[in-house]
Amino acid sequence: MRRLDNIDLRLIRVFVELADSGGFGPAQIALNLSQSTLSTHIATLEKKLGNRLCERGRGGFRLTEFGKATYAAAKLLFADIDSFHARIGKESERLTGRLRIGIVDGVVTSPELGLQTALGRYHAYAPDVFVDLWLATPSDLERALADGRRDLVIGPMSQKISGITYKPIWREPHALYCGGGHPLFSRPDAEISAAEIEAASFSVRGYLHFDDIYRAHHPRPEGTVMQMEGQAMMILSGAYVGFLPRHIGDPYVARGEMRALKPSRYSFSSQHFIAVRTGDRAHPPITAFVEEVRGQMRRETKH
Repeated sequence: MRRLDNIDLRLIRVFVELADSGGFGPAQIALNLSQSTLSTHIATLEKKLGNRLCERGRGGFRLTEFGKATYAAAKLLFADIDSFHARIGKESERLTGRLRIGIVDGVVTSPELGLQTALGRYHAYAPDVFVDLWLATPSDLERALADGRRDLVIGPMSQKISGITYKPIWREPHALYCGGGHPLFSRPDAEISAAEIEAASFSVRGYLHFDDIYRAHHPRPEGTVMQMEGQAMMILSGAYVGFLPRHIGDPYVARGEMRALKPSRYSFSSQHFIAVRTGDRAHPPITAFVEEVRGQMRRETKH
């Protein structure tokens, strides 16, 4: 094995992202690198390590046995680096290191769930913490937390993964909406029957497929999305009805572009959690941000 003194940690981070992404194409997007640059980085790292890390070609992407061992060692290395920053920061009474946050999309318009205020407060007293913010579906967030790719995640989690501590933080109100061009848009709620709702083309959130169907008593979906922006587009088309958080849908209602359908019947609240690995609950950068988010919730609740 060659001495590793002069290996650039950035090259190892690129390799870890490549392995996490499962291939060069997805890694190019995640890292915002061209194919040639990414290939050059991996080739440089392989040359420094003296062995091949992955196979790529017609047979698809896969890590070699050496690549798998290097990936596992790299994850431990970065965990140790984060612990080093935390220990140094604790001794100097400053928060340092990297904080990898995951959250569902479509929450920036929610004063309770939007992280912008909490991030601003956190950065004011922890400017040395590098924040990595990632948006994904609830199931992807839980997996990323469980396998160490995220330090904390926020969203409507399943609460089913062992070794993770879930704290409820907010219930997000939802309603069933249609767009301005939809046949039900101008009809009074009293004249809209359940049968008409069930006959309308229905767009579901892919990760909440059966939940959405159950809540609308709908026989089947005719469209699916994975992001709230996509759901808004489907509804605004005038062709579909679908559920949206009230903080997203109601501004469209105020502009006359959407309406909530029979909200007394087709409304619900989605419980959101902040989740961390149980063993990381005392990690200073994580603990501080968790408290900042919970404090933000308390402040908004009082308003």
